[in-house]
Amino acid sequence: MKTPIAFILACVLIVGVAHAEDRPSLKTENVILVMTDGLRWQEVFAGADEALMNKENGNVGNLGALRARFWKDTPEARREALLPFFWSVIAKQGQVIGNQTKGSVAQVTNGLNFSYPGYSETLCGFADPRVDSNRKIPNPNVTVFEWLNKLPKYRGHVAAFGAWDVFPSIFNRGRCEFPVNAGYEAFEEGEITPTMALLNRMKAETLRYFEGEPFDSLAFETALEYLKTRQPRVLFVSFGEADEWAHEGRYDYYLDSAHNTDGCIKTLWDTAQSMPKYKDKTTLIFLPDHGRGDAPVEWKSHGAQVKGAENIWMAFLGPDTSAKGEWGKSERVTQSQLAATLAAFLGEDYGKAAPNAGKPIEGVIE
Repeated sequence: MKTPIAFILACVLIVGVAHAEDRPSLKTENVILVMTDGLRWQEVFAGADEALMNKENGNVGNLGALRARFWKDTPEARREALLPFFWSVIAKQGQVIGNQTKGSVAQVTNGLNFSYPGYSETLCGFADPRVDSNRKIPNPNVTVFEWLNKLPKYRGHVAAFGAWDVFPSIFNRGRCEFPVNAGYEAFEEGEITPTMALLNRMKAETLRYFEGEPFDSLAFETALEYLKTRQPRVLFVSFGEADEWAHEGRYDYYLDSAHNTDGCIKTLWDTAQSMPKYKDKTTLIFLPDHGRGDAPVEWKSHGAQVKGAENIWMAFLGPDTSAKGEWGKSERVTQSQLAATLAAFLGEDYGKAAPNAGKPIEGVIE
C-alpha cells in the first residue's frame, strides 16, 4: 500500500516545526569584536609580571609609580588592577578562555604568530599560507565581516576601525563594500559630525611616534563616534599600542596600554548598553591576534621561532553567553574558530560559505 503524499508532507512539516522549537532563540542582534595586538595571556590572567617590573628587563622608568598602580600580593588582585572591567564584568557575567595554569588553552593555528596572519585567521576562520607577511597586500580571502555584509539583513550595517594601517588590506577594502578606517586616515564616509571632524584634525596634527599607527585613543574614539551615530550591527575595533610598546621593551607603557584598552572597552560596552538598539541585544568578543614569548627576554617578541607566541586568550560577554566565568581544564580552542562563532551568535552558519573554517566554539553560546 502506497503512503499518500499529503501524509508524508504533513509528517515532514511536523518534524520541521518540532526541530525549530527545539532550537533556542538567540537574543544577540549585534556583535562587537574587539582585538588588542599582542597582549600576553600571562598578564591577562596573572597581572603584572614581577620579572619585568625593573629597569633591566622591562626598561621601567618610574618603578615606584608602576608598582603602586599594578603590583598586588596575588595574581587575582594584580589582574584586577590591570584589567578591572575585564575581571569585574566580562569574567563575572561572561566567559574567559586561555588560562593555561588552569588547563584552558587557546592558540593560533597559522604557525607564524604575527599580526596579518593572526587577524586574517580570526576574521576568515582559517590559516592561509599565502598570508605570510605584514605587507599591505589585499586579503585574497573573504572575512566573516564581508560575508555578513553581503547578506541583506546586515548590508550597510558593518564597519571596521583599527589603529594599524594594514587593516584596509586585511579586510580588502577595495572589495568588501563596508567602511574600514585605520591608521592616520581621516574618516570621510557619509555625514561628518563635529566630533568626527575634530578626530580627523587630531589625526593630522598628532605626532606620529609609531609608523603607520596612531595612539589607540584616536582609533577608538573614531569607532565610538561611529557606534553612536551610525549604529552598526557588526563592528570591529582594534588596539595596537601594547604590541608596539612591547617591541620597544617598555613594560611600563605596555601595562599602561593594556589598562587603557580595558577602560576603552568599558566605555564601549557602557555606551552600547545605554542605547535601545544594543541594550541586552549585543555580544562582545575580545581577544588578541597572537601571543608573545616568556619573560624575562622573549616577551618583547613573537613569531614562528618564539616559544609560546602561539598562545592567546578569548573573552565573551552577552545575552547568549552564560556566566561560567573563567574556563578550567577543557579542550583546546583555536583562533580559527572565531569567525564561525561570531556568525553563530547572530544565528548564521558561516561554515556553509567557508567549509574550511573552524567550527563555533562549544559552550560560549547557550
